Amino acid sequence: MTSRISIARPAGGQGYTSSYTPDPHNLSNSRSPSGYKAVNPDDPIEKLRAFAQQAEDYIDIYTQPLRPHLPAIGRFLIVVTFLEDALRIMTQWGDQLWYLQRHRKFPWGISHFFLLMNVITMLVGSGAVITKRHTEFAVGGLLGVVIIQGFGYGLIFDLNFFLRNLSVIGGLVLVMTEAMFTNKKRFAGLPSISETDRKKYFLLAGRVLLIFLFLGFILQGEWSIARFFLSIVGLAACGMVAVGFKAKWSAAFLVIVLSIFNVFANNWWSVHSAHPQRDFLKYDFFQTLSIVGGLILLVNMGPGGLSVDEKKKTY
Repeated sequence: MTSRISIARPAGGQGYTSSYTPDPHNLSNSRSPSGYKAVNPDDPIEKLRAFAQQAEDYIDIYTQPLRPHLPAIGRFLIVVTFLEDALRIMTQWGDQLWYLQRHRKFPWGISHFFLLMNVITMLVGSGAVITKRHTEFAVGGLLGVVIIQGFGYGLIFDLNFFLRNLSVIGGLVLVMTEAMFTNKKRFAGLPSISETDRKKYFLLAGRVLLIFLFLGFILQGEWSIARFFLSIVGLAACGMVAVGFKAKWSAAFLVIVLSIFNVFANNWWSVHSAHPQRDFLKYDFFQTLSIVGGLILLVNMGPGGLSVDEKKKTY
């Protein structure tokens, strides 16, 4: 994580016409994605709305084969940054001890215990998240690692670190929410708040926290026309995720954008192993993968009750 040192929706909504045809892709989706048309073709808002409906339908159709596997993929990607960090500490044990004792003034023995507990917690917690065993304790342990490492390595007040880790925390919150969907009994308690209400609030918190990655992206690096355009589009998609408007579509869009950006911008494998920039690029790469995992869980679960999409269904 932070051990980086220099070394089937109802058809016929208002305003649209819809037709039912057999699924041309044989993916058990009975509605054709081209069923939505703008009532007024000259109205740009109607065109945009019809396009969003079609895009959402395409996502539903083409993710059907992957849908049973999306939760497992999302959980693995969310914890991959913890697994990579545990491996880094073990392979750079001496360098980590030197940094903690020399620059962070950890006493001998305390620095060893600090690193050992981080490695154990990250490995055990990540394994529990992937296998869906004792998820609430695993998420709590990994949240503790994020906070403790922030103080231990002196990065808690670094703005970019803070924003990125808020997004990682958002992914962990979504892991907890997914566990609520699949195992209600583990989260019994809080009699004044129903199970459904807790899921809604957790989903809202996870959605909002996930978007902080893009704020960090905007605040760092040099500006260019391409970067400006990507920032505007990304911020719009992040806002849609946060308020839960076309959340599945916008989350899927961010998954694609972040995945492409991650490969080209954080290509740590192309940097020489002795170059100090390699560690920082690898850190950014795996953290971005974790946030992509959170977005994948969001695509699978939907935005929840506290969202514009859910309110539109109600009305």
